[in-house]
Amino acid sequence: MTKTDWNPILRSEFDKPYWGELQQFVHAERSRYPVYPPPGEVFAALHLTPFADVKVLILGQDPYHGPGQAHGLCFSVRPGVPPPPSLVNIFTELESDLGIPRPDHGSLTRWAEQGVLLLNTTMTVRGGTAGSHQKKGWETFTDEVIKAVSAKDEMVAFVLWGSAARRKKDLIDTNRHFVIESAHPSPLAAHRGFFGSRPFSRINEALVAAGREPVDWSLD
Repeated sequence: MTKTDWNPILRSEFDKPYWGELQQFVHAERSRYPVYPPPGEVFAALHLTPFADVKVLILGQDPYHGPGQAHGLCFSVRPGVPPPPSLVNIFTELESDLGIPRPDHGSLTRWAEQGVLLLNTTMTVRGGTAGSHQKKGWETFTDEVIKAVSAKDEMVAFVLWGSAARRKKDLIDTNRHFVIESAHPSPLAAHRGFFGSRPFSRINEALVAAGREPVDWSLD
């Protein structure tokens, strides 16, 4: 991970046995299979959203496992890549909640640049094989990221969509931070409580109440 203000917070993780084993695993996977995102984009979420700026944490699970999709931000794809179904549903809820029309691209970089940490709990995946890099050590690392954000003095809005993300609630100081939980935005679950949950307006209301700047959720 190149130098960011996350480094002093997470540096001790790089000396732990699991980290070396994880990097060996990912290297071996890359030597045999396509692995996403590309090496230079694995830590994009931490590069684009400095620790000092984090005011929202949206938690994903795996990177997208199709060619050219994952670029290190959960739920996001680069401009020119068709938005996957979960992202389409996020845009549908964004329009329903705030009246922001669906953008003509699927990049969430503009959110990241405003302090929205778009973190996947597993930061790499073998192409075409969802869940293939789970339980290899990434979760140990990303749990430390979540705990570090929870330890911030300022109020942060945590967004836990789906059962995998909701299991991380125990890592969050819910007395000091604002937590949104709902079904996952995937087509399999979105109708069970994601649609109509109005997460974007609720996040901004919580930020303003805490004296923080709201997020401009528009992506055009």
